[in-house]
Amino acid sequence: MYDYDGYGILLDDLKSIFSTSIVPEIKDTVGYRLASVLVVIYDSSPKIIMTEKPKSMKLHAGEISFPGGKLDPIDSDLLETALRETNEEIGLPISRDQILGQLDPVKTLNSGFLILPFVCVLEEIPLLVPNSEVEKIFHIPLNPLLETMTDDLDPNHNPVDGMRTFEYQSQIVWGASARMLEQIDNLLKS
Repeated sequence: MYDYDGYGILLDDLKSIFSTSIVPEIKDTVGYRLASVLVVIYDSSPKIIMTEKPKSMKLHAGEISFPGGKLDPIDSDLLETALRETNEEIGLPISRDQILGQLDPVKTLNSGFLILPFVCVLEEIPLLVPNSEVEKIFHIPLNPLLETMTDDLDPNHNPVDGMRTFEYQSQIVWGASARMLEQIDNLLKS
């Protein structure tokens, strides 16, 4: 078990924890549209990159999420989707060989997406520049974020058994992104 005091997790530890098989396809997709995201963790005092979607977006407006998006017909697989979308949304070019592993797929409950999260851990990142699909880029200290996990339901959304939320700078991370963060938290504690 790793402590969350800001010093207990080293990047090498994270690389080991998140190294898993990479299978950039999902078998059972009936009724869902496919999407993928990239969980980017970087820095010697680990930070995680998340974005805020513009309030003008049709789906997931104003939500805090990981960079990524829906599978495009030009993408060879969901990993290519995550890499392409991350580069487009925040200007971070990541190559396939920098991907360490993936988390379990997560379903959105309202928009009908099945999302496959991929993980990379980097020493450092360049200056990031958001495109029109991103209102703001967050560089969130990983340990303090995970410490904010609650079972509190967001009163603005339908309650779901086992729903978790996280908080950063008065922003609530909920839904699919929160379920991904919960997986990260569980992996760090195992």
